[in-house]
Amino acid sequence: MSKPHPSIVIVGAGPAGCATSLFLSKAKIKHTIIEKAVYPRDKVCGDALSGKVVYVLKQLDESILHSFTANPNQFMPSWGLKFVAPNGKTLEIPFKSDPTKEQYAPGFISKRKDFDYALFQKLDPNYATILQGTALKEIEAHSSGVNLFCEQELDGKKVELNFTNVDLVIGAEGDRSIVGKKLGGMKKENLHYCAGIRAYYKGIKDLHPENYIELHFLEELLPGYFWIFPLPNGMANVGAGMLSQTASKKKINLKADMLRAIQNNPKIKDRFIDAELDGKIEGWGLPLGSKKRPISGNNFLLTGDAGGLIDPFTGEGIGNALYSGMLAAKHIEEAIAQNRFDANFNLAYDTAFYKRQWDELKLSHTLQKLCKYPWLFNFMVNKANKNKTLRETITCMFEDLDMRAKLRNPLFYLKLLMND
Repeated sequence: MSKPHPSIVIVGAGPAGCATSLFLSKAKIKHTIIEKAVYPRDKVCGDALSGKVVYVLKQLDESILHSFTANPNQFMPSWGLKFVAPNGKTLEIPFKSDPTKEQYAPGFISKRKDFDYALFQKLDPNYATILQGTALKEIEAHSSGVNLFCEQELDGKKVELNFTNVDLVIGAEGDRSIVGKKLGGMKKENLHYCAGIRAYYKGIKDLHPENYIELHFLEELLPGYFWIFPLPNGMANVGAGMLSQTASKKKINLKADMLRAIQNNPKIKDRFIDAELDGKIEGWGLPLGSKKRPISGNNFLLTGDAGGLIDPFTGEGIGNALYSGMLAAKHIEEAIAQNRFDANFNLAYDTAFYKRQWDELKLSHTLQKLCKYPWLFNFMVNKANKNKTLRETITCMFEDLDMRAKLRNPLFYLKLLMND
């Protein structure tokens, strides 16, 4: 398929691809977005939507955010986080110091099937040519752009669909992105890759009335963690994650260990007595943003999981997927204005993303490494429960990145030791 100059093709219509498309449409830039699945479709995920998701949707169109939050059957507002240390002590942290001043919750939980479809339905056909059931099979880069060789399913038959001399390809296909692998040299690195499993349960007891997400650092799952994220209609996303390098080295069966913890761990087993598993337990891989990788080059940009931009501590990837999609669209607008699609020019996209997000990713990587030291988590939770000022400081860390950066300073822990 030949496209007018300049031609922009987004590969993947998940959160990163849809965000790129929506911001391009807002700028009145025509483009094509291809998606191998046909909506609605599911995606294995933790289902947590961070404050970054709220921020990007506000930048895009606040009415979209409002339409999502007005649907309580699909979007569950979350007002805080509950840490459970290896010693069983609990620390509850509100995301905002004064929730009464907020129009929207700082975070949400929504099944990916619901969130992705809601976002996909907002795509603007006036500017976006939307091709579902279209899988990218091969890429060929050359001096005049990029050729994309695709396979589209029509009426039960597979037909070839090719794009020639594409000026800019946006890789947004998630983990194991073909664009990332073929053009960006992306590869799986166990040190910067996490294994995750997810299950849906109904009827878990003692969920927080303000829908706090729960992170449990259970001894049998360290240095990984176990989570419970409340969902609408009495459901919850329950799962576990661990660095692939650790899981491989220790030959850990994450599914078996999680089920054993649910059945036997005295800290959580009573909450699951009447709970029912809904569906099967599924796994997925998370390319972490603990390594600063190139996310652009000649005639391409990488967004979201395709660029390995997942938070290394929480495993949340939708926030950076939307954020990178927003920045990609801004960069594309400038690239078209200057008719520049080369690697040197596209480097501005990398710079823009990492300027805003690298400090946060580094901090999350530091917190990830602290999972190796259960005594430190026990110590911090014990201290915070005794010290109102420290609890308020941790709350501020969710609102202020500069405050969060204190966790990287050894003096922070020294002061904890010296003060009650």
